[in-house]
Amino acid sequence: MKKFLHLLSFLALCTSLSYADDLMNGLNAYEKSDYDSAVTFFQSGCDADNAEACYNLGNMYDSGLGVYKDDAKAVSLFTKSCDGGFSDGCYNLGIMYDTGEGVAKDAIKAFTLFYKSCESGHTRGCYSVALMYYKGQGVQKDYSKALSLFQKTCDEGYEKSCYNLGVMYRNGEGVTKNLDKALELYKRACEQNLSIACDKYGKLRNEMQ
Repeated sequence: MKKFLHLLSFLALCTSLSYADDLMNGLNAYEKSDYDSAVTFFQSGCDADNAEACYNLGNMYDSGLGVYKDDAKAVSLFTKSCDGGFSDGCYNLGIMYDTGEGVAKDAIKAFTLFYKSCESGHTRGCYSVALMYYKGQGVQKDYSKALSLFQKTCDEGYEKSCYNLGVMYRNGEGVTKNLDKALELYKRACEQNLSIACDKYGKLRNEMQ
């Protein structure tokens, strides 16, 4: 799931205030639903090679906010953002390749991009890598690597990872089957409002009684 990130804390790390002005102004405009102005500021920042501004502008084109929806343009902007070292740009670009939005569907390319974002510490990127290892999509199926990454991102609080880790313990995939552990993981994901986890928790609990 792609999303708009408001990384205002990032601004404190910028050594040049002018470098961050367009990004800050764009985020402020976006928060006020002044999308036309947000696009103008993000475009200016992106033109100055601000990778986060390119990422946010890509989201505007992807969503059709302040501009006509243009998936191909979004792909171009996410590419520039990713090449500039912004992990969210790599993650969103991975989604575009995974779903075939604005670009030819390419599972191998998607995996590569998710992996790149994961290496930068992007939780959802690591989750996507784990899911692709689990399914054998864009990469050879590897339950061991999937298990490790689901565990890592579950520990980071991502409910979908906890749920999928529960599935692996439930089915004994890449790990010794453990229904108690599966139940615990389903419950953890359910407590974070993941409906499918709540359903699986209830069914497994009834099975074990």
